[in-house]
Amino acid sequence: MDNDIIESLEWRYATKKFDTNKRLNREKLDVLKRSFDLTATSYGLQPLKMVIVSDPGIIEQLVPMSYNQPQIGNASHILVICIESEIDAQYIKGYFKSVEDLRGTTRDILEPFEDFLVEHFSKKDKEEVELWATNQAYLAMGNLLTVCAVEKIDSCPIEGFEPEKYDEFLKLKEMGLRSVLVLAVGHRAEDDMFSKFKKVRRGIDKVIIEHK
Repeated sequence: MDNDIIESLEWRYATKKFDTNKRLNREKLDVLKRSFDLTATSYGLQPLKMVIVSDPGIIEQLVPMSYNQPQIGNASHILVICIESEIDAQYIKGYFKSVEDLRGTTRDILEPFEDFLVEHFSKKDKEEVELWATNQAYLAMGNLLTVCAVEKIDSCPIEGFEPEKYDEFLKLKEMGLRSVLVLAVGHRAEDDMFSKFKKVRRGIDKVIIEHK
């Protein structure tokens, strides 16, 4: 078994202090962008967008909106994972149009599933759709964390922030978006004591059940 991925996951940790003198290069950012786009989502609908904040001045202003967590302020970039405000029939039909254009799939094959999804989502209230979309955001976060580990990009996933303030400050509502998760990325500072801590996990014998 190739243990490279395990070694990468052992290497990663929730970085609490980034080196402000080191910034992610364009190649690393491109990998994160592509990885976000390739994240698996329910029905393939991708009800997500990611806002990348790179300006240090703007990043600094996000700190008080993030309960003053210092890793926000000293990160190289802040990735804000957002959900689409409207997942309606038009959005769903747009997805199937992309399938038709890209794969050349005929309408008689696509229409039954398209009609099913349009009806399925029409029966959900706004809160249900937002919860479903938020679950997809967590899939994206997990994928990005693994990619960061493999690419030796330090990261810190953050739920502790004020979404309404982020939305207003970054003008997300005007883009039809709502922030749900934040990922700070960059390079760990040499004096971040958390990088030296051993991982505390329940252990394979306690979290894995093999049904025989």
